[in-house]
Amino acid sequence: MINRYERMIAKRYLLPGRGEGFIFLVAAISLVAVALGVAALIAVMSVMNGFRAELFDRILGLNGHAVIQGYGGKLPDWEPLRADVQKTPGVVSTTPLIEQPLMASYRNRVEGVLLRGMTLDDIRRTPVIAGNIQRGSLDELEGENVIAVGARLAESLGASVGDSISLISPEGQVTPFGTTPRIVAFRIGATFEVGVFDYDKAFVVMPMDTAQTFLRMGDAVGMIEVTTDDPDRVGPILAPLERRVAPQGVIVNWQQMNAELFEALVVDRVVTFWVLSIIILVATFNILSSLIMMVRAKTKDIAILRTMGASRAALMRIFMTVGTTIGGLGILTGAVLGFALIEYRQAIIMGVGRLTGAQIWDPSVRYLTALPAKTDPMEVVGILLMALLLSFLATIYPAWKAASTDPVQVLRYE
Repeated sequence: MINRYERMIAKRYLLPGRGEGFIFLVAAISLVAVALGVAALIAVMSVMNGFRAELFDRILGLNGHAVIQGYGGKLPDWEPLRADVQKTPGVVSTTPLIEQPLMASYRNRVEGVLLRGMTLDDIRRTPVIAGNIQRGSLDELEGENVIAVGARLAESLGASVGDSISLISPEGQVTPFGTTPRIVAFRIGATFEVGVFDYDKAFVVMPMDTAQTFLRMGDAVGMIEVTTDDPDRVGPILAPLERRVAPQGVIVNWQQMNAELFEALVVDRVVTFWVLSIIILVATFNILSSLIMMVRAKTKDIAILRTMGASRAALMRIFMTVGTTIGGLGILTGAVLGFALIEYRQAIIMGVGRLTGAQIWDPSVRYLTALPAKTDPMEVVGILLMALLLSFLATIYPAWKAASTDPVQVLRYE
């Protein structure tokens, strides 16, 4: 443990002496470099965590943990199958769905859409829809031929609540001249914003009976959405159902549906962590260089301390304290700066966008409409400890050089 006089000397060495302005400048640069590295690592890793969490919550909030898809897009005898799935240990809920890609038109504008048919109760129980209504109300869906659409889709079509858009299904009337597409007008009763650009620009939600009538499916549904008590174990939980489902359809879980996306996020997260860690490593080399220069400048002081009885271990503790203090101050500053960047991330993006005239966050490319962030306390602690460890390691060689100083050689010609 460092004693009182060693702390006093270390504190004195942290302040610039006569002719040591350059050494102080290098030490200050080291502190700033450590702070920037820690801040960048905390902010970027929090954004990466937030990005994955938001995507996970919103995608699974709409699609569940798995779906049982019927062959040919239909599950005619779905109610007994649903009852069997619901009884499976680990299954929390099941929801019958109809999903069908269609075309939507309004005033000469045409967009590809994904029709989703759900019961009114299930629509109201889906938080990502019911909790993100922008305009209108889900109660409007109780009327005849009333739908809810994604906010971005409404913008693309130039439609709003109360307007009627046409949905075009290729499965229409069969005539001697071929199949005539089925075109039906639906009134927009509500618009919602899930937060995932692709969904907000494509989804059209309507009551189940309306979707069955429009698509001429009778009492059949397209799939059964399954939610389990543990998304990471969805495969083993639903494995016993594969034989039961096989005659009617297939089971596809969220890991299979979104494998490429989430694997890319994991790889990006790991690579980003190690690349940004290099910034902290470079900053600790600055601490190393500043301490080496300090040892050279304090050679006479070191010799005098040795003649006064200071041990080699004491000198090592003094210089290790100096370097670790520089690193520690940088780490604390970086932590504060990192949390500030996280707190004001959206304002920073908007400000940079206004200054540069560029759209920094494009929802059509980034999936999400806003930059997310989720701070993992254990991850932050790991970053701080890693930075502190690197700072400590950078002090060992200069401290050893100081402790190895021979006072006889230094003071011989003084």
